[in-house]
Amino acid sequence: MQEKELRKMSRMELIEIIYALQQNEKGLRAENEDLKKRLEDKSIKIEKAGSIAEAAVALNSIFEDAERAAEQYISSVREMQEENRLKAEQILEGARVRAEEMIREAEKRIKN
Repeated sequence: MQEKELRKMSRMELIEIIYALQQNEKGLRAENEDLKKRLEDKSIKIEKAGSIAEAAVALNSIFEDAERAAEQYISSVREMQEENRLKAEQILEGARVRAEEMIREAEKRIKN
């Protein structure tokens, strides 16, 4: 509106215009607040998504470390089992040799 038109209006018309502008301003402020909240919610969701992604990467790293540790443990247990198996075979072979010697000695005694 031009200034001349505003000057020709009555007080009541001007008050109605001011009131309408105030209502419009309230609506815009409310919309602005709503948009700010929605933006903040989206920012929080984005941050959470980033945090979740970071946590997933960290967990993957932890799981990889745990898997490597488990593989090392299993490998060392297998090595120990192999060592124990070899020792057991040696002991068993020694026992067979000793048993054969004892049998030969017993047979010699019986013959004599």
